[in-house]
Amino acid sequence: MIVTVSATNAQKPLSPEVRQLIVSVAPGWNASSGRMLGLERGPDARWKVTLGPVPVLFGKNGLAWGRGVIGVDEPGLRKVEHDGRAPAGVFKIGTIYTYDNALPPGADYPFHTVTDGDAWGDDPKLPEYNRHVAIDLKNPPPWFDKQKMRHNDFAYRWLVEIRHNSDPPVPGMGSAIFFHIRRGETRPTSGCTTMARGDLVSVIQWLKPAEHPHYTLLPWNEYRHHWEAWGLPNPDLLHSIAPE
Repeated sequence: MIVTVSATNAQKPLSPEVRQLIVSVAPGWNASSGRMLGLERGPDARWKVTLGPVPVLFGKNGLAWGRGVIGVDEPGLRKVEHDGRAPAGVFKIGTIYTYDNALPPGADYPFHTVTDGDAWGDDPKLPEYNRHVAIDLKNPPPWFDKQKMRHNDFAYRWLVEIRHNSDPPVPGMGSAIFFHIRRGETRPTSGCTTMARGDLVSVIQWLKPAEHPHYTLLPWNEYRHHWEAWGLPNPDLLHSIAPE
């Protein structure tokens, strides 16, 4: 299914309360790899780079506009379930889901230890779509086995929630978008943003809930077009991740 939007509405800029911003840029809409930085906004409202650059991988089919806090009404291709595209736009960062009982040393961020009864709905027909739910293992629903979160899979040791299509979820517009460990240096994803294990640990240690961290993922040309109106860091700060 391909969904497009032909009209755009006025867009409010990024809230001043957002003082941590992860930025990934891709060479174009069909790119499956790029680079990422973490930036912090000081009391003087100026951004500075404090993390990265980090090589990252996106959807195997590239990017499409997602449903976050900015970019929802942009014209063009929209993210839908099973399209193999990562959502573009600006998104809140939510809970960290982990197999462990604690986050890496130095990390201080809301997290949930994934149990055998945790699931994340990816079936648009279900009310649990794109939500974390806890299941009674004594009476699991028929869909649970395909949507359970605990697989003891190294790539899912930490899932940092990217709140795409979350407030509220719209059936069919994409689900289960996270930062997680990559499966190989060149292996893209179904829609998540992945990176090397050590880089993900650094991101987890960097995040601070009081700074209201958000994530921006855009093709480079779109970033340069929107940054000022959307209140994003000046592209000059992103020279280390700009496509050549």
